[in-house]
Amino acid sequence: MRPLGALLATALLSTLTACTGAAATGDATPTATTGFHGVEPNPAPARPEFVLKDTSGRRYDFDSETKGRPTFVYFGYTHCPDACPTAMADLASALRKASPALRAQARVVFVTTDPKRDTAPVIRRWLDQFSTTFVGLLGTQAQLDAAQRTAGIQPAYPDGVTPTVPGHPDQHVHQPGTAPHKHFGPLGYAVQHSAVIFAYDAADRLPVLYPGGVTPSDIAADLPVLAKP
Repeated sequence: MRPLGALLATALLSTLTACTGAAATGDATPTATTGFHGVEPNPAPARPEFVLKDTSGRRYDFDSETKGRPTFVYFGYTHCPDACPTAMADLASALRKASPALRAQARVVFVTTDPKRDTAPVIRRWLDQFSTTFVGLLGTQAQLDAAQRTAGIQPAYPDGVTPTVPGHPDQHVHQPGTAPHKHFGPLGYAVQHSAVIFAYDAADRLPVLYPGGVTPSDIAADLPVLAKP
């Protein structure tokens, strides 16, 4: 598969966040060519190939598990103060707006960028706030770095400390427009990662990326197009 490098650089540049309390923002204007409510890479590359483990300990081959399905992928971490939980909440809301058939066809895959803290139970408990159907993936640092590279982004890395509410190390001040959520441990260090939702279609391409600022209604409106083979 051809590296995405320059293809995604511009789209991702404005969506990098250290998750220190500020949600990523982006342009949710539909593109002129297809009407997708996000950033449309051209040409649209194929799905990445990587193998990790899900939260039940099962081997998860991303390519074979999601092939032929509209699939939303997010690389983030559970201690993220705003961007990551808002992305998961937005996807959950978008799928609730979709028809039962489309909802059953779609997949949401969350890949941790913080293997030191994000164990399988931690990821599962955090994801279940949004949907019990969301897939959580984890692995070694080397495996996760490789997965991010094959998706066309630079690997995430620790960066600074997440500001918290005095006396409450597991709480932070929620930024306006971000989704309600809970954390289940001290927030501690922040992680610089790509705060963007990758939306792969049923033809195994990446026709659109969703930076922060895209609404659940935007994603729901795009889902029928993403489901077309």
